[in-house]
Formats: sequence, structure tokens, C-alpha cells
Amino acid sequence: MGANLLAVRSHNTALVLDLLRTAGPDGISRLELADRTGLTPQAVSKITARLREPGLVTEAGRRASTGGKPRTVLRLVPEAGHAVGVHLDRDELRVVLVDLTGTVVGERSAPLDLGAGAAVVVEAVAREVEGVVGVAVGQLLGVGVALPGPLDHIHGVLHRVTGFPEWDGFPLRDALGARLGVPVVVDKDTNAAALGLAVGGEGGAFAYLHLGTGLGAGLVIGGGVHRGARTGAGEFGHQVIQLDGPPCDCGNRGCIEALCLAAVGRGDVGEAARVLGAGAANLVGLLDIDLVLLGGRTVTADPEPFVRGVAAVLGERARREGGAGEAAVPVRVASGGARGVAEGAAQLLLGPLFGRADG
Repeated sequence: MGANLLAVRSHNTALVLDLLRTAGPDGISRLELADRTGLTPQAVSKITARLREPGLVTEAGRRASTGGKPRTVLRLVPEAGHAVGVHLDRDELRVVLVDLTGTVVGERSAPLDLGAGAAVVVEAVAREVEGVVGVAVGQLLGVGVALPGPLDHIHGVLHRVTGFPEWDGFPLRDALGARLGVPVVVDKDTNAAALGLAVGGEGGAFAYLHLGTGLGAGLVIGGGVHRGARTGAGEFGHQVIQLDGPPCDCGNRGCIEALCLAAVGRGDVGEAARVLGAGAANLVGLLDIDLVLLGGRTVTADPEPFVRGVAAVLGERARREGGAGEAAVPVRVASGGARGVAEGAAQLLLGPLFGRADG
């Protein structure tokens, strides 16, 4: 499980790699790389030569030139490196192996009890990661782990995960990294999913609302994931909207998460969607976002009433507060399905390789 690919993470190299990635199997010439990056042809030649040494880049044939000899075309070798994404939920573990383009080439899942203790959970994650990496050919960049927050993304330390206070202060990044011998990055499930969506082409400012065993939000603003100064942004489910409401596992009363999950538990999907819409309207009002995306197992099991219910609340807000003809912020189901969080977790490793600082 080598990690030598980390050595190529310079700004100019990332620019070249990203253009090679987006060019796909047809490839791109060195001259085109120079034109698009603003680098000199000599600098591009040095970078691509370094990338060819570990097998990241190879020739993809020749292309006719407008003058002179045909140009050699280069392409990225997707299988030259891999990253693992882990979605660590309260009751399930999902692991994906992706190549350098983000394409899933291996997947495993297993039931899990997040309350079974750190040693048990770390060993379960390591076992599934080792199982899925067995199909890898190239080098392994590392492992991205996404799980419910709150947590410290910078240091990879968990805080009081809602419903599992025993995790408070556990250094998950270092513990799993020591067990596997590769770099590990830890982030909230919602941030990972939002990153995956942004890398996949979702533009503008949007909120990803994840309703599964809990409720949280991933925010993309200015093209990058917004984590906040202390990486605590997105604790969407624990905004209080009913002062004397039912108790929540976080210690407050009347949280959106408690109200929403209670409605789901009694089979009132319409009420759950209305509560989710109230929270989404708060985000729209605070951040002026362009789009609301819904995900998580509860939503994907029955998406239509959630989309309809959240959109109705946002539509009412637009009519009440907007000018004449003001359109409501659109709502739709996020792409990615059940493995969207795990794929996003893998992007925590791939992102920086291709110049995405928010990875």
C-alpha cells in the first residue's frame, strides 16, 4: 500500500493532472497543456516526464498539427492509483475503491454497531478496507472516512457524535492510519457527500441535506465545501425550531433532527418533509443558496414526498418574501444513491491530487 503519489501534489502538477483527467481517454497534447495552464512548454514537459515515471501518464497516440510534425497526445492512466472511501454510519459500514477518475472499481458493505467501541469499529473498518483493496493494481493514495459529526476535520478527532458520546476525543485518523499504514482523512458524512457532488459537476452554492439515521447538511459555497473555522459547519439537524419540543440525543429540545426522525418513525412522511423544509428555508434565508439536494437512506427509500414537501415550504417562502415572479430555490434528489457518501469520502484523497484544496 504505497503512498508515493502524495509527492506529486504541487500546484502546477495538480493543474496538469486535472486537465489530463478531464481530457479523458482521448488525451491532450503538451502544447494544449501549456496553453491552458499558462505554463511554459518546457515546464509542462518536465511535469509530464515526472508523471510518466510512476506510470500516472502515458502516450495516447498522435494528433495532426496545423504545422510541423504531429503532436504526441498524453492521457491519465486511471488504474495507476486508487483511493478508498469509507462511509461509517451508526449501523452500517460501506467501503468503495475508486481509481484516479473516481470510478468505483470495488465495493463492500457490512452491518456495524457504532457503539461497540473504538477498537471494534477500527478493526471492522480496517478489515473491509483490506478486503476491497485486494483488487487494486496501482498505488493507494489513502483512505477517506466519512461519519456523523461533530468532529475536527483538520486533526481527524471525533467529538460527541450524536447518540454516541463515548467517541468524544477519539483520534480516529491516527488510529486507523496506524492500523493500515496509509494516510487517512476524516470528515463528516455530509461534507464528503457534498464534495463528491461538487466534483461530479454540481455548480453554484448548494446545500446537501442528508436524512438517514441522523440529519445533517453539507454546504458548498464559492465552489468549495464550507466547513467553518473550526470545521463545525453543517450541524443542520441540531438547530432548534420548537423551544419546548421533544428531547434530542444532543441534549437540546425541539431540534429539527428529533422532530424529523420522530415523524419518520410514526410513518408521517409529510410531516417529516415539512420539518425538513423548515430547516431548508432557514438555510436559504441565511446563505442565499441556489439549490437544495436531498439524500440519505430515508429520502432515497421514498424520495417523491420529501422533494415535494421541501419544495412546497421553499415555494411558500419565495411567495412570502420574494418579489413579483420570484422563483423558489429548486429541490431535487442528490445523485450517488447509497454509496454517494463513500464516493465523496474517496474524493477527500483525490481532490488535493487534482488541485481541489477542499478535499
